[in-house]
Amino acid sequence: MKRSASSADAPTAIRAGQSASRTEPGLPRRKGTANTRMARSVTAIAAVGSLGGLLFGYDTGIISGALPAITSAFDLGVQAQQVLTSAIIVGAIIGALISGRAAERFGRRLTVMGAAGIFAIGAMAAALAPDLWTLGAARLVLGLAVGLAAQAVPLYVAEIAPPARRGGLVVVFQLAITIGILAAYLAGYLIDDSWRWMFGLGTVPALLLLAGMFQLPESPRWLFTHQGKQAARDVLTQLRNDTQVVNRELDDLRVIPASGPLGLAALRGRRLRPALIAGIGLGVASQVTGINAIIYYAPTILQDSGFGHSAAMLTTVGVGVVNFLMVALGVWLVDRIGRRRLLLALLPGAVVFLAVMAAVFTTTGTPTGSARWLAVICILGYIACNGGSLSVVVWLIGPEIYPQRIRAAAVGLSTFAVWTTDLLVSLTTLSLTSALGVSGTFWLFAAVNLLAVLFTFRYMPETRGRTLEEIEQALDDGSFRSMR
Repeated sequence: MKRSASSADAPTAIRAGQSASRTEPGLPRRKGTANTRMARSVTAIAAVGSLGGLLFGYDTGIISGALPAITSAFDLGVQAQQVLTSAIIVGAIIGALISGRAAERFGRRLTVMGAAGIFAIGAMAAALAPDLWTLGAARLVLGLAVGLAAQAVPLYVAEIAPPARRGGLVVVFQLAITIGILAAYLAGYLIDDSWRWMFGLGTVPALLLLAGMFQLPESPRWLFTHQGKQAARDVLTQLRNDTQVVNRELDDLRVIPASGPLGLAALRGRRLRPALIAGIGLGVASQVTGINAIIYYAPTILQDSGFGHSAAMLTTVGVGVVNFLMVALGVWLVDRIGRRRLLLALLPGAVVFLAVMAAVFTTTGTPTGSARWLAVICILGYIACNGGSLSVVVWLIGPEIYPQRIRAAAVGLSTFAVWTTDLLVSLTTLSLTSALGVSGTFWLFAAVNLLAVLFTFRYMPETRGRTLEEIEQALDDGSFRSMR
């Protein structure tokens, strides 16, 4: 049964110590106070939500450092390594399939809290796993949490953030992913053979996320749809501290159709096709362009190419550092130059670095001396260009371009596309390098990155500075693809 949209109901998500700061008529307001409070509120929400990204990055990246030790402990072959690595992605696909329904029925906040609890359970189960099958099952559970968090956290932050800061605040989620990956690489390097500790450390941020989300409000847009205008007003008043801004946002929300199909059934309409092509296409591109192949298998590929174990692991840490720095730059750029322009500025560089790296392996076979250093520079350059563009935009664009009534389901579908493609990549990368060689694999990734550049130019709109409702209106009037 839906609760009434009374002002007493809605603040259940606004905890003690977070009372709304309303401006009384006729009372002066100190200049800058409201903006400062708003900035702190939405930044705090994005920071807590970003713990979901940190867990995402850590639990997907930790397999890179843990896999050599697990392979030795359980005597794994190539296929078994790929299956164990891919177990988390299978779980993420399941999580993505249920995420839209969960976020729509229970709310964005409760979905994130559920993901946090599952993260904690999965991390402990992996750390204590007595055999390979139990470890695989624990990785599957972790994937379920990853799939939920990857949909619900960006969606939650996008619906709370003001338009001028939405891009940077949502991309903090991706920045946290890179921090999680870097932490996983460092854990792999420092802890080395203690793979159980590598997995067990993931329980700490999971519990912090659960505790933090308990203190935060629900998305005002979800409240508007499910509990009414007053429930949304209560949260917006706290977040914006400006009555005129609150009223404008509520007026925009009132133009959303009050009835119509919901869920996946609503995604069949011709009106949504440009948004689905852009959102799903970008999700697929983010995986087939090869970045997760490097993140998952960098140590294995480098060791097979003649690098020593220590050199391969240090290079992998370098990958994590560069990935973090470029996404941090993306947080700053995405609201300044825009989403589409960021992609078109950096993706061509990824093509160049991959092509040079492929040429190095083609001409030298196993790189030595200066050729080895050139290969490392190309790996880091590729990570900089691909990670600083596609990885920055992929979790942002879906929550921006889909209409309010079907946003949760559509973002879930885009997330499903990401993880399905990621599964394909993770299951085939080592087999691909065996069949095509390292050089052939990198030539293939270079070609795919070039296709991603062409796709961006043709299908991606520019959403910088526009409200979610303005983007929805562009879908309605046919001007979506002309947004540049």
